[in-house]
Amino acid sequence: MLPDKELLTDNSLHTTEQNPKKSLIEIREYMNQCYNEPLSIRQLAEMADISPKYFGDLFKRTFGMSAMNYLTYIRINHAKRYLTESDELLRDIALKVGYSDEFYFSRIFKKEVGVPPSDYNKHKRQRIATCSSSVTGQLIALNIVPMSAPLDPKWTDYYYNAYSTKIKSHLDLSDPYITKKFEANLRKLAQDRPDVIIGTDQFCPEDRDQLMAIAPSFFVPTKHVGWRDQLRMIAQFLDREDSAKLWIEQYDHKVLAAKDHIGQVLGSDRTIVLRIYGPNIYMYWNRGLEDVLYQDLNLEILNRLEVSSNIVVTIEELAVLNPERILLVVCPEASSRTYWLALQHSIEWIQLTAVRNRHVYYILSDPWFEYSAVAIIRMLDEALLLFTGKCPNSFQDYVHGEFDRI
Repeated sequence: MLPDKELLTDNSLHTTEQNPKKSLIEIREYMNQCYNEPLSIRQLAEMADISPKYFGDLFKRTFGMSAMNYLTYIRINHAKRYLTESDELLRDIALKVGYSDEFYFSRIFKKEVGVPPSDYNKHKRQRIATCSSSVTGQLIALNIVPMSAPLDPKWTDYYYNAYSTKIKSHLDLSDPYITKKFEANLRKLAQDRPDVIIGTDQFCPEDRDQLMAIAPSFFVPTKHVGWRDQLRMIAQFLDREDSAKLWIEQYDHKVLAAKDHIGQVLGSDRTIVLRIYGPNIYMYWNRGLEDVLYQDLNLEILNRLEVSSNIVVTIEELAVLNPERILLVVCPEASSRTYWLALQHSIEWIQLTAVRNRHVYYILSDPWFEYSAVAIIRMLDEALLLFTGKCPNSFQDYVHGEFDRI
């Protein structure tokens, strides 16, 4: 997926420093405007006044994806809008987005999106509801924006900011975020009349029965089931297996590139994840950290005690561990912030190797405390940016195009 912000150096903004005919940004903008024309690498390279091979290498190095993959991304995104907002024939849509052969267009569309264009509209208009913010992250990975989902500007700020206008019915958060009964959401869902409801097995049997009385429901298992398997189970229930397979393949491909970049920077450095809550420091760990930092990126982790842990550690104990890298989350409560301000000026903290080398990286509960396909890819992107300074093609909503390879 294309980033909101791209890390571009002065050298990468222009094709050459000596009399550049067209900057790469100008060429990319030309592609945005003329995506329906038969563009080629040779034509674009001529605009830049460089060889096709050098142009292709430079474009990919600057924007993180090849020029032709970028062109495909633009075309498929426009095709999605035509499919959902018009009743035009498939061959006419193919022509409008730059494909003279509707059958070739269909093959490309299925490869990029996971479903053929003839089925995309049917899937797009299915009324799907979820009662869990983590399930929202799984549905987005399957190219689905739910019509009903829990949203909150504090606890689910990413989904709130990105999807509050696209998710038509906003449900209330309940446990574990807020101690609030579920009855209000049941009434809302009954009024929304969804086609299906996706939840988790953390709902009590009574709530599950009431949800199933509203619409066919699926409750994905959470204990000892990884996000990949959860995604596959939801995809099977919704007949979206191709979308799940595509997401996982692209994520795994992205991991390989990120692991290489991060490994070159970190080497054998040991990393610890700390959480400041109230007047205490905690060694923190959860399933998402386990999957991304340990299983996928193979980092040397100091506090990998259990799949989920929150263990108090004193500053003296931390000094003995003396990690080379620290990921730090400071809870927003006043007492936590006050303690953190004092800790920063303590001799013990200042003398830590990670602090002296300025290798303390601040992270937020969003996405690092959530466990879903979307949260995982956002963690991977953030880890790459924090450790290397390389701005990845960070995740946006998958509904408007695939996330791209590093």
